Order: sequence, then structure tokens, then C-alpha cells
Amino acid sequence: MNITVQARHMVVTDAIKQFVESKVGKLERFYDAIMSVDVVLDHEADKVIAEIVATAKMKNTFVATDRHEDLYTAIEHALQKVSEQVRRHKDKVRDRQGPSHNELTESGE
Repeated sequence: MNITVQARHMVVTDAIKQFVESKVGKLERFYDAIMSVDVVLDHEADKVIAEIVATAKMKNTFVATDRHEDLYTAIEHALQKVSEQVRRHKDKVRDRQGPSHNELTESGE
């Protein structure tokens, strides 16, 4: 998974970059089809805007934005929103597919 961190009107330190990479890296556990994640951090007046765009296979894109006074809180909230979108997408895909092989063999006994 390719992770890109960009900043507008602020400087991205190594600590911020490591924090983003550690948090965003956990998305791959939920959905292994995610190919790239772009994180854009913008400082505006007294708030920080965190925007996360996760691109997956089959042209699936998950976008979330959060605005908060604290940079780390904004990143975590945006990441929670993306995680929820990924979870809903996986549930929808799973519901469209038929029952698994294990479910069929258990019901046939």
C-alpha cells in the first residue's frame, strides 16, 4: 500500500508522518484491496483539516475529511470515517455474494 502525506500551510514533521503511516497502515487489515492512501493536512486559521482519500481496486474510492483544533485528533477522526466506509463496502460486497462453502455444507447436514 502506498501512503502519501501532503501538507498545505504547514510543515509535516517526521513524527506526524510516522503517526499517519502507523494509523493508515491498519486500514490494510480491514480491506486488503486498498492500493494507495493520500493524506492531505491543511492548517486554516485555528483549525487543522485532515483529508484522507483511500483508493482500492475496482475504482473504489473512500474519502473522509475532519476539522479539529488538534492535528492528531483530526487525523484519527478522518481515519475512523474512512474505516466505517470500508466496513460498509465490505458488508455490501459480502451480502451480494452467495453463502460460503462452509455455510452450505453445514446446512446440508
